[in-house]
Amino acid sequence: MARTRARRVLSTALLGVASVLAAGASAADYPARPIRYVVAFAPGAINDIVARIVGQKLNEVWGQPVIVDNRANVSSAHTIAQSLYPRLGYSLERDLTPVVVFASSPLIMTIHPGIPARNVAELVAWAKKNRMVYASGGVGVISHLSMELFKQAAGIDATHVPYKGGGPGAIDVAAGHVHLMTNTIPTLLPFVKAGKLRVLGIMAEKRHRLMPDVPTFIEQKYRDFVMGNWMGIVAPTGTPRPIVNKLAAEVTRIVRSPDVGERFSREGLDVLGGTPEEFGRLIRSEIERFGKAVKASGAKVD
Repeated sequence: MARTRARRVLSTALLGVASVLAAGASAADYPARPIRYVVAFAPGAINDIVARIVGQKLNEVWGQPVIVDNRANVSSAHTIAQSLYPRLGYSLERDLTPVVVFASSPLIMTIHPGIPARNVAELVAWAKKNRMVYASGGVGVISHLSMELFKQAAGIDATHVPYKGGGPGAIDVAAGHVHLMTNTIPTLLPFVKAGKLRVLGIMAEKRHRLMPDVPTFIEQKYRDFVMGNWMGIVAPTGTPRPIVNKLAAEVTRIVRSPDVGERFSREGLDVLGGTPEEFGRLIRSEIERFGKAVKASGAKVD
């Protein structure tokens, strides 16, 4: 991909969720026109839902329409991709300006209830005797890489079947077409509550409030398995710093408000918020962390 094309695509794609296209000459008069908020996921996905919540609140505060533009055919820009695709054609740090990270969710591993496993060790034992197939939300996304790293750590093999999003993949696991999937709590929780998926572990440092009986991977002897998905807003490089700061402050106020925070919590999301500088440090640390993980594991995209 040529860099000029990469810049054009990335100016409308988000790290994990979507990006706001900043417009206006100064923070004082921003926004002077409708804001276009591009979401790299289909309508109805958790990423789309939270983007619309934030967009509606920005509209109420600023009096300008926030137009959510779903681009499910445009891949979101992930820190993982920097390591999986050596010739990616763009740099997250060079071509995008961090605005704010506003929510996150750890990954959980789920299986079809027909598989005779109640924990990770039992799944590994089963996989060593049977052909295992796992679903992901797409090539190169966190649900893909997490399984590739798990395969390496557990010493097992499994066939990867990528889907166009976590929802379709979870549906096929629940139907028994594939065996398992790792993804975020908001994506998989409805299937777990309905008894269509069984949770084996959570990839977090501690147990989750919505799943207090589910052990972490650390508890199950996989000490390096702390993985999740964060949602944040980025803007094109060159967006004036006062506008970036204004966006970050307002979005942080919105997600930390009682009503939005409670809704995020019900969905299984952890509320964040903060400054552009904090988001930038997170991006850099994630690129370094996943770079080391990919190199150590030998994980490859299909």
